[in-house]
Amino acid sequence: MGRRAWQTAVAVLAVLGAAAPTAGAAPQVPCYFIFGDSLVDNGNNNFIVSMARANYPPYGIDFAGGPTGRFSNGLTTVDVLARLLGFDDFIPPFAGASGQQLLTGVNFASAAAGIREETGQQLGGRISFSGQVQNYQSAVEDLISILGDEDSAARHLSRCVFTVGMGSNDYLNNYFMPAFYSTGSRYTPEQYADSLAADYSRLLQAMYRYGARKVAVIGVGQVGCSPNELAQRSRDGVTCDEAINAAVRLFNQRLLRLVDRFNGALPGARFTYVNVYGIFDDILRSPGAHGLKVTNAGCCGVGRNNGQVTCLPFQMPCANRGEYLFWDAFHPTEAANILVGQRTYSARLATDVHPFDIRTLARL
Repeated sequence: MGRRAWQTAVAVLAVLGAAAPTAGAAPQVPCYFIFGDSLVDNGNNNFIVSMARANYPPYGIDFAGGPTGRFSNGLTTVDVLARLLGFDDFIPPFAGASGQQLLTGVNFASAAAGIREETGQQLGGRISFSGQVQNYQSAVEDLISILGDEDSAARHLSRCVFTVGMGSNDYLNNYFMPAFYSTGSRYTPEQYADSLAADYSRLLQAMYRYGARKVAVIGVGQVGCSPNELAQRSRDGVTCDEAINAAVRLFNQRLLRLVDRFNGALPGARFTYVNVYGIFDDILRSPGAHGLKVTNAGCCGVGRNNGQVTCLPFQMPCANRGEYLFWDAFHPTEAANILVGQRTYSARLATDVHPFDIRTLARL
């Protein structure tokens, strides 16, 4: 994750038209904290016993730092956001981060993690959302020691940006996996969405009590369109699974209401919702307009849609990675991550965010 890796990332962003800040300029916010799952994990799972790891080639094939634990061929969405926010380097994983790195933010994300504690347990170790929040609380205690007192830490954190993207695994690695979990038979989709939203709300409020004020809640994308679900559930290998996507939409609706409620009830709160589902829908409707040609198969994988088994160690991926929406059975390519990251930072359509994009959030 050194200078060479960062220069490569900047070059990719420039080619794809990202409006990167002027080199050497101060970041728009003093720190950036990241919570999530494998979509944004950048190495935390390297340190735990888990099948959900990506610290081997060809993961990172287009990343100058090689396979770091990112579940992509290159940049993730939060790498893009960090660059657009003006940071000189990537936000480091919490595992192994130094005390001084806490001042500019760390990444708490963990592959296979969910809002529910049991989510992803069939894959081994992972840090659930509650575990990530506990790690954040520990980091805040360290920040208080570094900055000298609670008031100084609170002022510092109130200016930082937080992104939280949870829920995908609660559907793919829980609700829609009846061989391992009973939630699909115990809850209707509406009840499950209510339960997830209640847990999410409780943990976001815990973050708020520990200083988080500018928080972007990232909605769940069209996971019913992932190569893995197409391989398992689609008759033609193209048509997305509507049962999964409909359940996800119910959850996203509750996130939208949660954001509005927090902004009205929590003093100083500036929450926003990022409509990743809608952004992906726009891309899927006109992939060519976004420079993509293949949207239903992984660039690296095995079986139908390259989605029945995820990318194997040292497997040869596709050569035209910039034309694929998905890198493996579940995760987007760098090209897709740049598209989503750009629209998260600076909304292209009014429906991309509510009530404001991250560029605006940083200014508040």
